[in-house]
Amino acid sequence: MSEFDTKLIHGKKQNDNTTGAVNIPIYNSSTYIFPKVDAKVRWDYARSGNPTRAYLEDQLAQLEGGYQGFAFASGLSAIHAVLSIFSPGDHIIIGDTVYGGTFRLINQFFKKWQLEFTAVDTQDLEQVKNAVKTNTKAIYFETFSNPLLRVTSVREVAEIAQKNNLLTIVDNTFLTPYLQQPLKLGADIVVHSATKYLGGHSDVVAGIVVAKNQELAERIYFNQNGIGAVLSPESSNLIRRGIQTLAVRLDRHLSNTAKIVEFLQGRDEIKSIYYPGIPGTKDYQVASLETSGYGGIVSFELQNGLDTTKFVESLNLIQLAVSLGAVESLIELPYKMTHAEMSEDEQREIGITSQLIRLSVGIESPNDLINDLKQGLDLLNYQKEV
Repeated sequence: MSEFDTKLIHGKKQNDNTTGAVNIPIYNSSTYIFPKVDAKVRWDYARSGNPTRAYLEDQLAQLEGGYQGFAFASGLSAIHAVLSIFSPGDHIIIGDTVYGGTFRLINQFFKKWQLEFTAVDTQDLEQVKNAVKTNTKAIYFETFSNPLLRVTSVREVAEIAQKNNLLTIVDNTFLTPYLQQPLKLGADIVVHSATKYLGGHSDVVAGIVVAKNQELAERIYFNQNGIGAVLSPESSNLIRRGIQTLAVRLDRHLSNTAKIVEFLQGRDEIKSIYYPGIPGTKDYQVASLETSGYGGIVSFELQNGLDTTKFVESLNLIQLAVSLGAVESLIELPYKMTHAEMSEDEQREIGITSQLIRLSVGIESPNDLINDLKQGLDLLNYQKEV
């Protein structure tokens, strides 16, 4: 069995390369020739399957330890395909701090189709247990919640799901299979916004689903083919290329983030820091048991009275933008940007305040990143004194 880092470079061969090219070719054809009318061909129409996309799908299945992978045009289209395996009247338990786009998809689309949802704190296992009803079919959550980095135990939630004959669906975007493989901890389906760390360069939008078994894979493939939000060959190639450097990039993300957390801990302007790598918290305990790293995202709150908008707009190197997981560092205000779909009451209920900032730490020089944060914090103090 190959080591994980080797699998990042060498995926499953498609046996469809007649030129000897080192990388899988980009197959742009929308349709494929039938040698005979009744021939059983591997490829017929690009929505149903494409060799470039298939290479990526097989590789992600291998990396996650699943039965089959599926590549979609976005992370939300991947989530849409997964939730579409359920029927009107089915009930799904979801984490109460899911990504804002997931929140919108659930509340403004799937509820119209009579799917039922109950949002709970998935860290609280009693809440999860108490939310199970006779029509419950699945539990859906993010291992590291967005944006407060609260860590849910995949193993413990999966045990509850299995006892109640439910599916466990995990969004593994923040960690990637390099830091966690939820299927091996008991999950049934893994979802990724491949736009983030898997792609890693802010140049492609994509989603990935990996199913644990054949029965789930067939249901998800039906939706992928039937709905049609498939990833293009060109974008599939960009994600494939990004995956090749996933290990070396994430090692640098983790190293830089640890240094930035240490810097923030020494600044009086910082009220709270949310990062699973800080010892002494429940998040740290769970992450230490079920992951091999604490991720490249850190969220923090400025002290009351300090202007978060002025701070993020004063930074020179760190760019003000939504998204995360790229080689460049990105910063944003969740209450105004990524989670703006939620009402103030909904934001307040899950801990999102106007003082909260989310930083996606890139792979730049850590000294340059720290100096940029320092000048921004120093500027706030100067303006306060003036």
